[in-house]
Amino acid sequence: MPPETHMRREIFEIPAAVENLLLQGQADMTATADALRERDPAFMISVARGSSDHAAKYFKYACELLTGTPVASIGPSVASIYERDLRLSGSACIAVSQSGKSPDIVRMAEMARRQGALSIAMTNHPESDLARASTHTLNLHAGAEVSVAATKTFVTSLVSAIWLLAEWRKDTELLAAIRELPKAIEKAAVADWSALASQIADRPSIYCLGRGPALAVANEAALKFKETCQLHAESYSSAEVLHGPVSIIDQGFPILALCSADLAEAALADVADEIARKGAMVFATSDKVRLAAPLSSVRTSHPLTDPIALIVSFYAMVEQVARSRGINPDEPRHLRKVTETV
Repeated sequence: MPPETHMRREIFEIPAAVENLLLQGQADMTATADALRERDPAFMISVARGSSDHAAKYFKYACELLTGTPVASIGPSVASIYERDLRLSGSACIAVSQSGKSPDIVRMAEMARRQGALSIAMTNHPESDLARASTHTLNLHAGAEVSVAATKTFVTSLVSAIWLLAEWRKDTELLAAIRELPKAIEKAAVADWSALASQIADRPSIYCLGRGPALAVANEAALKFKETCQLHAESYSSAEVLHGPVSIIDQGFPILALCSADLAEAALADVADEIARKGAMVFATSDKVRLAAPLSSVRTSHPLTDPIALIVSFYAMVEQVARSRGINPDEPRHLRKVTETV
């Protein structure tokens, strides 16, 4: 294994990638936000897979909280396999794909535009098929990403998602928080999560918990545990984990609870403590826990941007766990950088 993985190098490039996005992406962001404001959609749909779908879930929660506009995730196979049209007149569709190549995502974006939706592509490749199929394109400006495990493109997808909403609503407080993200992310990349890393180095399974916008990064964390560490991981809302999944927890079962400083933090901390009481080894990014172990976390200047800093701290930790398990996170087993599904 190389002394420094591409994944680790790219994690530390994230602050510069976000800075580049904020410098280079303003014109497209303003035009797309203006189009959304003019359309004033009654609802929105998202289309994505994998990490991009987690970014879309973050957009969903943030959109619903900021604008009151419901967002539904639509399975790409509706258009690509089943060849069905949806009634989307007056809506908006956001399609997220770092490569912009996956045929099923492109087909859904084409159908949405054909059926009257304002279609928005979020991609690191503005010359891609997805960009051509969409009315507006938001270039992620993440630069080259070599590691199969996406980090820069996921974070710039989150930043693009929240930036679009902030511009749409002309939310000056949120816009200011977004401008401060590069510095917060730089601090997040060196947060000490070694206590968690040591507990999971030889464990076969882990749960990742979140709620609201932080659920999206819990989903991403579980995927990265599988992808880079060959570690079985599942993600749940803290409102759902006690409805059945808690049954398999035994003494020392590791759990990561990703908390933002928002209205869901107290409830998530309570669940973390309740599960810790059952014998699980629970780590939480909150100082509100009493039985769970608090993890250091970098708070941003807005609750909606906290998940962005959290996932950067997670990435730095999971890369180290992969290496401790003798796995090169740049080359996950059975995976390729671009997955093209129909």
